[in-house]
Amino acid sequence: MPMHDWTRVSAVSFYTFHTAWITEIARALNNGVLPGGFYAESEQVAGQTGPDVLALDADPDWTVKGRMHDLEISGATTTLAEPPRVSITQVASEQEAYAEKRNRLVIRHSSGDELIAYIEIVSSGNKSSRRALDRFLDKACSAIEQGIHLLVIDPYPPGTLDPNGIHGAIWSEIDPGAPFGFPDDRRLTLASYCAARPPQAYVEPLAVGTELPGIALFLDPQWYVTVPLETTYCAAWEAIPARWRQLLSEVDS
Repeated sequence: MPMHDWTRVSAVSFYTFHTAWITEIARALNNGVLPGGFYAESEQVAGQTGPDVLALDADPDWTVKGRMHDLEISGATTTLAEPPRVSITQVASEQEAYAEKRNRLVIRHSSGDELIAYIEIVSSGNKSSRRALDRFLDKACSAIEQGIHLLVIDPYPPGTLDPNGIHGAIWSEIDPGAPFGFPDDRRLTLASYCAARPPQAYVEPLAVGTELPGIALFLDPQWYVTVPLETTYCAAWEAIPARWRQLLSEVDS
């Protein structure tokens, strides 16, 4: 199934799909993609009524040795053997990355389990105003700054506030001396961030009408799993009203 042009429907209609896609990604991760000891849950942000992000956690009593063992025997992939296959890889410079750290708050589960990673699907509201975009960037950069890996899925094209897309906006905060530019006419974005020191970004630009590739989700600076975006997207597609499915299919056909 091709990526659709979500600018053709309202933010409310996309939010129905957004919620379903988060649920389907969690289902896939918890049923075979994640190694033992890791689990995914949707998480809410204050003021919102549905899941905003997907959080990956680990058992707080899990030892580092135990975690490495589970990663080695599971389907996780080590970057030493197979780096993520994307169009663009960026590594922040040691001198520039977070030269001016700011205090920020990252929401964690009250269970006390260790927060490993976030998956965030960008909505039009995240880029609707300078304040909304800054709030999104604060959350994304805070996570990476604190060693929490991040996967950002942006099905919306760049706007006046993010002329180089959501990754360009994030990367300008992480390493202002290494700007990002799209390599061609693909203007939608998949970006996986490894919260190592220095941070690393694995970016795959997309276009409306193209199928979604699998994308890396880091569980450790040297280990990642591949998130099955295409199958989860197709499953979430069935959750939206037939009226919008028909409209989007007609536009993209």
